[in-house]
Amino acid sequence: MRVNRILLSSALVVVALVLQVSVLARLHLPGAVPDVVLLTVLGLALVYGHVGGSLVGFGAGLLIDLAPPADHAVGRYALALSVVGYLAGLAKPENGRLKSATGPMAVVVVAAIGTTLLYAGVGALVGDTAARHVGLGSLLFTAALYDLLLAPFVVPGVMALARRAENDPLEANSASKSSDISSGWLSSGTGLRIGAQRGGLGGLKVKAARARVARAGRIKGVKRL
Repeated sequence: MRVNRILLSSALVVVALVLQVSVLARLHLPGAVPDVVLLTVLGLALVYGHVGGSLVGFGAGLLIDLAPPADHAVGRYALALSVVGYLAGLAKPENGRLKSATGPMAVVVVAAIGTTLLYAGVGALVGDTAARHVGLGSLLFTAALYDLLLAPFVVPGVMALARRAENDPLEANSASKSSDISSGWLSSGTGLRIGAQRGGLGGLKVKAARARVARAGRIKGVKRL
């Protein structure tokens, strides 16, 4: 990943994590907690693709695993978000622009359900049965509902920032300057050669025209005599 991608992704994930832990987790909503970090990962994956989405998901999940008050094994969210980020990146639009909101909304619902299932599944493998006591069905429903309601306010903004970072003005200016220099160098070098060739051809044409005129004058002079 490029430096601008790493910096932007890190900043957005940290802001989303702080918002989720300090504000949304304290609302004590029934069922799941609205997952702003997941929505941030989805927005970045829809711009960066499956490889970038997987890397961003792994880093974001690792931060969630380490952030207090984490009470689960480290790596569960990292695994879940890396898989979800990879799959969401496969849905990246070809031209980078979304034609409708139906596709992203479907991605959000599937990602919310998939993340919850992966987290609960990995927890069951390591002996964590908290999802059974809460109720997996209500947890899946509330996770999909909350994320779907927050998605229009998070995903488009994240995608817009990611696209703006992709069109880095510093990189564009440096590329344009290098192209101008190279084109100027080529034009100057070839221009001298082409000009010299044109000058040589023009001189030959002028000499040939003068010779014709001289011959015509001689012939006319002979006839007059």
